[in-house]
Amino acid sequence: MDYSEIQFSIQDNLALLTLNRPSKRNALTAQMRLEITHAIRHAGDHARCLVITGAGDAFCSGQDLSTADSRGRMDLERVLRDEYTPMLEALAQCPVPTLAAVNGAAAGAGANLALACDVVVASEAAYFTQAFTKIGLMPDAGGTWTLPRQIGQAKAMGAALFAEPISATDASAMGMIWEAVPERDFVDQWRARAKHLSEGPTRAYSAIKTALRKSQQNSFDAQMDYEATLQGQLGHTRDFLEGVTAFQEKRPAKFEGR
Repeated sequence: MDYSEIQFSIQDNLALLTLNRPSKRNALTAQMRLEITHAIRHAGDHARCLVITGAGDAFCSGQDLSTADSRGRMDLERVLRDEYTPMLEALAQCPVPTLAAVNGAAAGAGANLALACDVVVASEAAYFTQAFTKIGLMPDAGGTWTLPRQIGQAKAMGAALFAEPISATDASAMGMIWEAVPERDFVDQWRARAKHLSEGPTRAYSAIKTALRKSQQNSFDAQMDYEATLQGQLGHTRDFLEGVTAFQEKRPAKFEGR
C-alpha cells in the first residue's frame, strides 16, 4: 500500500508507524485510518514490535472535523463502525507488542488510539484529554471500554465528563499509561523499550496479551485453565529452550521470536 498520511517502515524486526499530518496535529482522516489499519496488520505479520508515534509536536489531536459542515452533520455511527472499529480491532488483535510513543498532545480519538496500545511511553510534555464533551459528544474510539479498565470507574467518569487535560505524569501515576519520561530522554527511552520488545520472546508476549485480556471476563477457574493451556504451548517453543539454556549457562538469552 502507498502511504500518504502516515510513514511506515520496518527495520531490525521493529515496525515504526508515524502519524504524518503535523500541520493538522495529526488529526485522523478516513484515509489515515485506512493506512493505519493496513500498517498494523502488516507489522503483525512481518515485525516483532510495533511503535506508533506522531510527527511534529503532537501525537494526535483526534478526529479531523473539517468534513463536518457548519451544522455539525457527520455520519459518526458509520465512521465508527466502518473506519475506527477495524483499526482498533487490528490493534487489539496484533500478535506482537504495540507501543505508543506519545510525543505531545493526545486528544479525543487520538488519546484513545494511544491507550489502545499494549504499552504507552509518553514525554512529560505530553497530555491526554477526552475532549469529546467540548463538542457535545461522548468518548469513542474504544475509550468507554479502555478507560474504566485502566483507571477505574471514578477516574474514567471524571475524565469523560470534565474533558480536562491529564498530564503524562498524572496519567502514569493513575495507571493510565506505563511511564512518563523527561522530554530530553523521551526518544532514547521509547526506542530502548521498543528494542527490548523487538528482541524478546514474541510468542510469550502474544500469549501475555491474550491472557490478560481474557482475564477481564473469565472466572478464576477458567483463567487458570486458559493460563495452563497457553503456558503449555510456550513450553514447546524454541524461545523457552533458549531461555532455559541461557539461564543454565549464565548468559543473556537470544530469542528468535518462535
